[in-house]
Amino acid sequence: MNHPPKRAVILLSGGLDSATCLAIARDMGFDAYALSVAYGQRHAAELDAARRIAAALGAREHRVASVELGQFGGSALTDENIPVPVEGASAGIPVTYVPARNTVMLSIALAWAEVLGANDIFVGVNAVDYSGYPDCRPEFIAAFETMANLATKTGVEGSRLTIHAPLIALSKADIIRRGDALGVDYGQTVSCYQADDHGRACGACDACRLRRAGFGAAGIPDPTPYA
Repeated sequence: MNHPPKRAVILLSGGLDSATCLAIARDMGFDAYALSVAYGQRHAAELDAARRIAAALGAREHRVASVELGQFGGSALTDENIPVPVEGASAGIPVTYVPARNTVMLSIALAWAEVLGANDIFVGVNAVDYSGYPDCRPEFIAAFETMANLATKTGVEGSRLTIHAPLIALSKADIIRRGDALGVDYGQTVSCYQADDHGRACGACDACRLRRAGFGAAGIPDPTPYA
């Protein structure tokens, strides 16, 4: 007897990591429901990229949820009065950290997962090449999973919810190699913190530097379009 594939919600920003995450979920046999979040970020290029990636990697459905974190500011990614740093990573939590972003995004994914009857959520956080964000750590993912199973009808009724973070212990080069093997077209992804309207990268911000170094270490040509 053939059982229908299990459903999973995949947070899809349009960047390199989340695209790899979607490819991994599909490779694991999940019916993938891709979720992007318009949170007031500086540019819409990554959301356009997310739409392309969802279609290319066979997502069953792709939705864009809106939550205006930009109204609070507090991050170079949501407040145009705070410049995106280009001189290199600084000590401590950088100004590109968006307060509570991953908590909010995972909460929205959790809501959709319950409606879909999906017990699995994928998020592309990474604790090796990450930029100092506290909500990219394994401890945060474990704590959110515990909360999800306490706070939902699904969890209370005994159908356990799992938060998958398959990239969390990988280097950027390892992520790129994994995605390349799964057929991810990284030329469609946008990682830059200040990409232009056409998705072209600045080449100078932390995200661009990590991405370029990852392709170099992986021995794979960098397909990123630069402004």
